[in-house]
Amino acid sequence: MSRVGKQPIELPKGVELTMSGSLCQVKGPKGELKRELHPNMTVEQEDGKVLVKRPSDARQDRALHGLTRALVNNMVVGVSEGFSKQLNIVGVGYKVDLKGKSLNLSLGFSHPVDFPPPEGIEFEVDPKANTIKVRGIDKEKVGQTSAEIRKLRPPEPYKGKGVMYSDERIRRKAGKAAGGK
Repeated sequence: MSRVGKQPIELPKGVELTMSGSLCQVKGPKGELKRELHPNMTVEQEDGKVLVKRPSDARQDRALHGLTRALVNNMVVGVSEGFSKQLNIVGVGYKVDLKGKSLNLSLGFSHPVDFPPPEGIEFEVDPKANTIKVRGIDKEKVGQTSAEIRKLRPPEPYKGKGVMYSDERIRRKAGKAAGGK
């Protein structure tokens, strides 16, 4: 059996999970998420815990078992606590500001880059530390939005300039060696 799939999911106080066919709906204090799960997987609730069960030991069902449990768990955590990722902006003259709800990034281009937040995503900016916090209840959207911001100016290996995750380590390369013939 899947090690991830067989673990029960604890439902925190104030979180409701409802299944209608293969549509999973989770409501909590931070919001509501819906997701269509694979029809082979069954999601059962019993005394504050959620269990994901698979119909057989077929390869496809074993693969979907852990995935389905992880997706449901991410929905439960999202509506109760939320998710966030932090990005750092490194480089001389690189800066970030919040204009309304969208980001205004100066990343060494001839023009500033405006980045509007997708639905369900909030930005928190610390202009002194040049950091951006991307927050939301959908883990997938938070990660995708962070990746799109990072893609505007990925960190380069020579000086380490660019947009990077706070826990990311950049492998630095040596520059040109001083030439002498």
